[in-house]
Order: sequence, then structure tokens, then C-alpha cells
Amino acid sequence: MNLTFLQTFLTVLETGNLNKAAERLNVTQSTVTARLDALEESLGCQLLLRSRKGARMTRAGFELRPHAELLVHGWAQARKAINLPQGYSGLFSFACEFDLWHEAGRRWLYAVRAAHPRLAMEARPGRRTEIAAWLGTGITDAAMTHEPISAPGLASRLCLRQEIVQVTTRGGRGGASDPDYVYVDLGTDFRRQHASAFPNAKTASLTFSVSAWALEHILAHGGSAYLPRDMAEPHLATGALRLVEGAPVFVRALYLVWREVGEVLFPWLKEEEEVKRI
Repeated sequence: MNLTFLQTFLTVLETGNLNKAAERLNVTQSTVTARLDALEESLGCQLLLRSRKGARMTRAGFELRPHAELLVHGWAQARKAINLPQGYSGLFSFACEFDLWHEAGRRWLYAVRAAHPRLAMEARPGRRTEIAAWLGTGITDAAMTHEPISAPGLASRLCLRQEIVQVTTRGGRGGASDPDYVYVDLGTDFRRQHASAFPNAKTASLTFSVSAWALEHILAHGGSAYLPRDMAEPHLATGALRLVEGAPVFVRALYLVWREVGEVLFPWLKEEEEVKRI
């Protein structure tokens, strides 16, 4: 399989049409067309419906896309590992679910970087399904997730326990009864605990699935929300936020998931550590 053909296919999907794809790849439109034709011929099926308005995937194109992404990204990963900067002994690739980079994922990766200064590192956010695929193909060595990922060749352990506290920019009622309450979807653990604590809560007028977005919103527009304590602490210290008195405190578990074959290169991944509460 020609990786250039796959890269061209993905670029057309990202840009929406052949002209823009040609500009991004710095080739002619006829070259893009020729590469797509060759890819479709090698697979024996049509991948894109092309027109003057753009290009859209067929069912076959939809099925190919995730595999093409893994192959292209895997090749890029291999090139990075081979062409390491001088003085570095290896490359460690870390992923985390979108909401976990601030602050837990970032703190964990920086701690690893400090402990293993000769490792080059890269980090990327993703959805749980994407992360599972990245781990399965070796694009990612380890990841931080809301829940462990069960799959052949993967191992996991509890990494952190993160406190979730309700904060507000002004006085008001606690819980979900605040008219300016912003709901933040912080994963399965949080949803279960929140529903148990507030069984009669109405749907919030505004919901975020990323804590940092909710924090930005309430700092700019006012209101209250449940946020990870470690994220809220700097703003609690300045007085921009304050804890809602009497509001229940929730705890969510965060997991480290890694490829078992990677334990040869990164044996510290499986080392049991004292589970911190942050």
C-alpha cells in the first residue's frame, strides 16, 4: 500500500475538495486525481464521490478512513523514533482524554519527563475509542483515561483520584439549583455521583464536556460549576472563585493504560505507586 496515496485520500477528506488538497500537498490537481484513482484501483472499490462541489466518502471510504489514519500516523511515529534528537534514547508517546490534560495529564507527563530526561516525548488528546485504537497499533505507548481500557495486550492501573468540587463566582445556592449552574460532563464516575446527589436536578441550560471550557465561561460570565479541584485552586487562591458551602465533593478515578509490550522499554509504567488524591 502506497502511504502517499493514503495521505492524499486523508487530505482530500480534511480539505473537502481536490483543489484545496492539491494546494496543501503542493502538487497539481491532476496528481491528486491520479493518486486517488490508483488507490481505488488497488482496493477495487470507489472511495470518494467527486464533483465540482467537493468530495464525499462512499461506504468503502468510510471504512478505510480509520485504517488509513493509523497507517499514516504509524509511519510518522516510526520516523520520529528513528530520527531522535542527539542525546535522547527513545520516544515516549502519551495520550489522554480531552478533559484530563488540565491538570492531571499535564502533571503526570511533566513528572515522567523530569524522571526520564533522556526520553523524547509527545502528547495528544483523543476520545476513548481513538485512544484504544492508538494503543492497539502502537501509535501511543500509554494513556490516561476516565476508565480502564480492556483489550488484548493492554494493561492498566489506578493512577490518581481527582476531587471534583463546586465553585462559584458569586453567592448563591449550592448544588444544581443555581440558575447559572453550568453542568460539566466529567465522565461515568462523576455522572453517577452527580445523579445520586441531585436526583431531581433539571437539565442545565449550558453543558460542557471539557472542564477548561466551563472554567473559562464562568470566569467570563459568572455562575457555578463542578470542576477538578486542582484546576480550580489557582482561582480559589486569588478569590476569582470560591467553594460553594455545603456542596457535596465528588471523586473520580483516573487510570493509566499502556501496551504490555512497551514494558520492556518503559518498565516504570507498571510500577505501583501510591495513589494520590488531587
